[in-house]
Amino acid sequence: MRHVMEMVGNARVVVENGKVVEVTEPEIKWCSLFEKARGIKEITPEKIKENMEFRIEKFGLFTKDRLLDDFEDFVGFGASETMMSGLQHGIIDTSVSVCDGAGTVITNNPSLVQGMGARMSGLVETSPIPETIQKIKDRNGIVLDEMTAVIDSLAGAKKAVELGYKKIAVTTASAKTASAIRKYEKEFKKLKESNDISFTIIGVHTTGFSREDSKMMAENADIITLCASKCLREVKPLLQVGTSVPLIALTQNGKELLLERAKYVNSTLLVNTMPLPYLPEQKQPK
Repeated sequence: MRHVMEMVGNARVVVENGKVVEVTEPEIKWCSLFEKARGIKEITPEKIKENMEFRIEKFGLFTKDRLLDDFEDFVGFGASETMMSGLQHGIIDTSVSVCDGAGTVITNNPSLVQGMGARMSGLVETSPIPETIQKIKDRNGIVLDEMTAVIDSLAGAKKAVELGYKKIAVTTASAKTASAIRKYEKEFKKLKESNDISFTIIGVHTTGFSREDSKMMAENADIITLCASKCLREVKPLLQVGTSVPLIALTQNGKELLLERAKYVNSTLLVNTMPLPYLPEQKQPK
């Protein structure tokens, strides 16, 4: 079974049958998040391989032993943490995200959202793992395609609407997909003459976004993780949380979801008005 993930410096890592078989050169040499979390002072293929092997051994990524429960918050503000808080407190009805071994997953279970996403980076490709799929189903998750484990956020968004959900958070690493989801939302509202369907689009894994993709993502997403994208870091947000790998809100929906998450971050917070984005030089990826 083959799985591909882009991670730690945006290197492409291939895992087959639970073993790391390929690691490409990273595009980023230093990230304050990984120095703080794992003590990585310089990102190299060897360090990336070690990190992937750590995730496989400790959390069961890409194996039948995948853990989906009892995950602590990896960061105060992340895509999965934000969706988890939104589900817990009724800001959103359900979520559409991805999990290794299952592909696209629709769920309104806050714990499952965090269990899938807490240790997940940019999942590019995955193969179905029946044990993982069953664990997801047991936790009130719906796998979009159990036979192929396809990654398709647009199809997942449409499936969530079919299931009767109204306020839906969707993660995507593709600016074109974000645009397609927003177009579907507008067409659905026009066709049904109803405004009760709302997508909160969260742009993730944005390292290296071009200026064109950055513009498209900013025009369609509610929240974006800035990762290591110079172009996206020029966007003027309504709200920013974090300074190393910031999340920004570009709409009122996104702002409300991030502020809801802020209530439950287990550390002190400073809330202040100031020009955005705020990006201290010493914390930016290199």
